[in-house]
Parts: sequence; structure tokens; C-alpha cells
Amino acid sequence: MSSWQDGGCACGAVRYAVMVPPMFTHCCHCTDCQTETGSAFVLNALVEGEMVRVLKGDPVPVMTPSASGEGQEIWRCPVCRVALWSHYSTRRRKVAFVRVGTLDRPGACPPDIHIYTQSKLPWVLLGDDVPVFPVYYEPEALWPPDSLARRAAIDQADRT
Repeated sequence: MSSWQDGGCACGAVRYAVMVPPMFTHCCHCTDCQTETGSAFVLNALVEGEMVRVLKGDPVPVMTPSASGEGQEIWRCPVCRVALWSHYSTRRRKVAFVRVGTLDRPGACPPDIHIYTQSKLPWVLLGDDVPVFPVYYEPEALWPPDSLARRAAIDQADRT
């Protein structure tokens, strides 16, 4: 199976492959994401955790606080410390939130939604071409059917 897209850190010590297109891509404007990235927002492509494969190097997990209180595991390059992907405790490592900016072709992965825009920085201007939500949203209302099926398979595997 060839990868959908490869990516890596700034120094090149870690390279990874994403084997499938994302189920959905979030552009999150919450204050936690702003703080963790040092930017105005984060762009995360959601894929099955097993579909992220390390090609080179040894990324390391770093636990950070999250609004849920359960933490977020961010996988980083051990050399340059760039965040490559993360896992939230609600689905543990079953879903990877791949940092789009670390992909070789980030332009091929535009956001499907803007979330937590109630804390969006005032100078970030959003168009009307992508749905905008002040907080979170119901995936069942917006995700394509094939992505919902992939998500359901993750949930089913979690129950077995």
C-alpha cells in the first residue's frame, strides 16, 4: 500500500507516512491550540492512528494538558521538537490528529471546518467557503458518509 502523503519534522530526523486521506480536517482556533502551536490556530487532519507510519527516526510522545482534563499526547521529533501528530484521550491512539503543516504537500489538505472560533484572534478572517462553529460540532451532520463509516469502525474496534 502506498501512502496518501508523507511528512516530517523541520530538521529531517523524523519522516512519516499517512496511508489514507483524512476523514476530516479541523482548523481549531481554541486557546489551547494557540498556546501549544504558538500560532493563531492549528490545522489537524484526522486519520486512523494505525494509518500513520514512521519511516525514519523515533518520535517521542509528550503529554500536554487539554480542556477535557484528560490530556493530549503530542508526538514530536526528539531533535527539533516539532509536533507531528497527536492523540486525544477520548479515542486514545485510535485517531491521529496529523499536523497538516508537517506534510510534504500541506496545500492538498485544506480545512473542512473551523472550530472554536469564539476564541479566534480578531485579525484572522474566515470566508464563507468552509463551515464555522463557535465551539465544537456534530460530526454526523458534516462528515462525508465514508468518513463516518471509518469513524464507526474505530468506535466498533474500541468496543471489542
